Amino acid sequence: MRQQLASLRQLLPGFTHLRENLRLWHQSCVRHFDGWLLLSCLALLLLGWLMVSSASVAVAEAWTGNPGYFALRQGLFIALAVMAALVVSQVPLAFSRFNGQWFLLLAFLLLMLVLLIGREVNGSTRWISLGPFNLQTSELAKICLLVYMAGYLVRHLQHVRETFSGFLKPLVLVVLYGGLLISQPDYGSLVVVMAAVMGMVFLAGVRVSHFLLVLLLAVAALVAIAVLEPYRMQRLISFTDPWARQFDSGYQLTQALISYGRGHWFGLGLGNSVQKLFFLPEAHTDFIFSILAEELGLIGGLVTLGLFVLMVARIFIIGRRCELLGQFYAAYLCYGLAVIFLVQVMINLGVNTGLLPTKGLTLPLISYGGSSLLASGIMLGLVFRADYEARKQLAGVKAPQEDLS
Repeated sequence: MRQQLASLRQLLPGFTHLRENLRLWHQSCVRHFDGWLLLSCLALLLLGWLMVSSASVAVAEAWTGNPGYFALRQGLFIALAVMAALVVSQVPLAFSRFNGQWFLLLAFLLLMLVLLIGREVNGSTRWISLGPFNLQTSELAKICLLVYMAGYLVRHLQHVRETFSGFLKPLVLVVLYGGLLISQPDYGSLVVVMAAVMGMVFLAGVRVSHFLLVLLLAVAALVAIAVLEPYRMQRLISFTDPWARQFDSGYQLTQALISYGRGHWFGLGLGNSVQKLFFLPEAHTDFIFSILAEELGLIGGLVTLGLFVLMVARIFIIGRRCELLGQFYAAYLCYGLAVIFLVQVMINLGVNTGLLPTKGLTLPLISYGGSSLLASGIMLGLVFRADYEARKQLAGVKAPQEDLS
């Protein structure tokens, strides 16, 4: 017994040293990044990988003979997204701010390139084939556009706030950008980008009358786009009463709704979904939330929704902190990125639950797809960099402030 006690006494200094190291590491983390944002992002990535692994088993085995095919690829995409976030978070925001015009040029080049050499899938030309990987250029182009818009708002903030012409000038770029998206066509990305830009200018302090007028015009344009093509009208009609066309245009939505009915409170259990067995199309991509609700139930769905709310709220909080510190470029960029995440989640969940017409938008950090995960990683890297620079300034380290005069 005495020997055992002596051995424990020898180990105590080591445990004390380890505890002190953990405390110092925790303090360092608190000084350098938002722990709640990091926790929510990692939790969503893990949940997404689990759900893709479960939802894609039957499809993967039928298509490739390997039930873990999509799970393996999703793991590689997650690793790529994490690396992208780490790299971007190390680059000062001044780099993107002072090179905004080049990012804008890159955005338009990406959208034009896909029209020239893009690969057509399901009637849309949105992807460029890069061997084993298909790149959806609009995912990266929207980030480039927001980088430029944030810099533009900093340079011309008073003009944008006080005059209607100043408010309209940046929106001309959005119209041109939207025209290229319509050419693909990619109406879901168009709605997301329009919402992000409008959210940025609204939070920048534009006059409410100017904002409402342009908002009404934008909504009218979207309605016109929706009713001009018969297939889009068919989607709207089937969305209002999917059961009347459950074996035609309403098939996908009715199968998604059946998933929710099967899930009840706690779900059927991970891996036990029935709808993923070739009943629900796109089960591991656009409609993965339906499979999540079937396997994890209402509780699992609410937890997932709570993680998204936490993530978006923390990004808005970081943006507000940057604005209060005079880091307006970082603030407007965070606002735009937060709106992108928010709107994309709202649209995806709305489509999955029958509240919105069927539209091909992924659920960020959850759905299968390399382009979506890569774009999310880059966006989160920008947010973490903004948070880091704000914390540095709060700690007394000199940080550049924008001149709005």
